[in-house]
Amino acid sequence: MTKQELVDSIAKKAELSKKDAGEALDAFIETVKGVLKKGDKLALTGFGTFSVTARKARKGRNPRTNETITIKAAKVPKFTAGKGLKDAVAGTKKTK
Repeated sequence: MTKQELVDSIAKKAELSKKDAGEALDAFIETVKGVLKKGDKLALTGFGTFSVTARKARKGRNPRTNETITIKAAKVPKFTAGKGLKDAVAGTKKTK
């Protein structure tokens, strides 16, 4: 599903205009980015949790030269699916 298809689906289900649905989706995305940038987490009960995790520096190998390189430590976004989402995907629970 593309972003535009998601906007169309949101507009239809929430009975909004496509413009309003697009703005709501963009606002959600910007909010998630802002929360994660501050190092906080965002938990949506029944859906999942967006968080930031620290990845340690590690050794890697350049595939072209076979040279050993050091990959820097980094903060990376992480999403952990909640029980409601897992159940919906597995088909064990009906969604609204």
